[in-house]
Amino acid sequence: MKYDVVVLTDHRYVSPKKSSTYIENVLLEDQLVVDALKNKGLKVTRKAWDDPYFDWSTTKYALFRTTWDYFDRFEEFSKWLEKASEQTQFINSKNLIYWNIDKHYLQDLSNAGVAIPKTVFVEKGTKITLADSIASAKSEHGFTANTYILKPCVSGAARHTYKVQEGEIENYEAIFQELVGIEAMMLQEFQHNVVSEGEISMMVFNGVFTHAVLKIAKPGDFRVQDDFGGTVHDYSPNAEQVAFAKRVVNAAPELPVYARVDIFKDNNGNWALAELEIFEPELWFRLHREAAEILAKVIKGTLMLN
Repeated sequence: MKYDVVVLTDHRYVSPKKSSTYIENVLLEDQLVVDALKNKGLKVTRKAWDDPYFDWSTTKYALFRTTWDYFDRFEEFSKWLEKASEQTQFINSKNLIYWNIDKHYLQDLSNAGVAIPKTVFVEKGTKITLADSIASAKSEHGFTANTYILKPCVSGAARHTYKVQEGEIENYEAIFQELVGIEAMMLQEFQHNVVSEGEISMMVFNGVFTHAVLKIAKPGDFRVQDDFGGTVHDYSPNAEQVAFAKRVVNAAPELPVYARVDIFKDNNGNWALAELEIFEPELWFRLHREAAEILAKVIKGTLMLN
């Protein structure tokens, strides 16, 4: 059978044997997208990206939605990505995915004038201690805080994300050495307002703002992801925040079909970009179901699927 769009997920969410609120949300979000695409007259199915039996040449497009095991299987995923890209087209495009999957993209956006947290990249295999990395960040990159965030450049769901305080650097030296030996890492100043005020996620489809949520970390934590007890709330951004989000997507190498722009107030009280998610972002369609229809319309119209 030929398809217009295959909605991509993680094999754990194809036919889950156990249920939870998290899994139910994943299934609902994907179903809303599938239904919206079908409502536009498109032939749609939903598959795990690593489905060994599916012929990717039988679909015009593959839409990345809940492929949330990719960072734990990155080598395998990268090989699949390259092979599948020869058989079908991706939404968002292959070029955008390769650019966005690695957080070095933040430097590109910073160079384009987008405000980001003060950030230092420590490349894979670099022979340096965490203490020296922090000292260099202070002397050469203007770090002034005494608390830092350490995380991989390819990651999701706060994998190996650590809050490092000035007097506790030695406690993270071993894990830093282990990680930097196998992958690039990034060091950022800790942003206090993320904890006190939360992080705003704004959804932008083909350059048009659709809806937003406010993510708040649970008391005592700094991670806003619901994987770690964070909560999500409906949010109405102001004109300044929407304009910021639009500037971010327009600074990408090409305009994404869909994107999530995560912003926060930095330590100086200015709006800054936490992440630009254009690969497989959670988009909270369950809170704004009409947005799934908007995305389907964009996909059909922008990609000229008939």
